[in-house]
Amino acid sequence: MAEVWRPSVTVAAIMQREDRFCLVEEEADGRLVYNQPAGHWEPGETLAEACTREALEETAHSFRPTHLLGIYRWHYAPKDVTFLRFAFLGEVTGETDRPLDREIRRVVWLTPAEARAARERHRSPLVMACIDDCLAGRRYPLDILRHYQ
Repeated sequence: MAEVWRPSVTVAAIMQREDRFCLVEEEADGRLVYNQPAGHWEPGETLAEACTREALEETAHSFRPTHLLGIYRWHYAPKDVTFLRFAFLGEVTGETDRPLDREIRRVVWLTPAEARAARERHRSPLVMACIDDCLAGRRYPLDILRHYQ
């Protein structure tokens, strides 16, 4: 019997303040890269709950998803992993003093031009794709996602 293919399901918070987007500088594969606050979907969570948790863990900011921005597939060839990313737009509702996840070095708020200029440091092509899709006005209602027990 052939092995079942399983993509790695992740969520990402596309956090925006005026003309700036939140990115985290994190260590990945031995280098410092920029990414949106993102991480793996864990058992027992809805996708939106996972996004809220990841944003808090990686930025110490409270985030409430209001829309699905998009669903993105990316194959990371060096590790032969395919990621399926659910990206959410939402509201930054506060900041806490909790420590950031250990992989996170700092939180930065960049304009689209600054993010584009740092493209060689993006963890994946999904970073700029999500910013571009947000600026293009893409938004889908959260009830497009259905969770059943």
